[in-house]
Amino acid sequence: MLKEKFEKIAQLREKALEAGGPERIKKQHYSGKYTARERIEKLLDPGSFAEIDEFVVHRESTFGIDKRKVLGDGVVTGYIRDYGS
Repeated sequence: MLKEKFEKIAQLREKALEAGGPERIKKQHYSGKYTARERIEKLLDPGSFAEIDEFVVHRESTFGIDKRKVLGDGVVTGYIRDYGS
């Protein structure tokens, strides 16, 4: 049972990394931009960023927005780990 929960978390994490799907990422790249996570990767040392709230989704229901939910709600939040270097 615990194994299934970890697998579910891994699946959710993969979905969150999709940043709204391949079309959104493609649109960013077509505009000459990186995604937020790509910018973080380029700015910081590998493995130094700890993302939080990557599974958050909004609870808004007006204007049909409730039909478009993206894990992380389009925002990347986290903190930089201090490795004492």
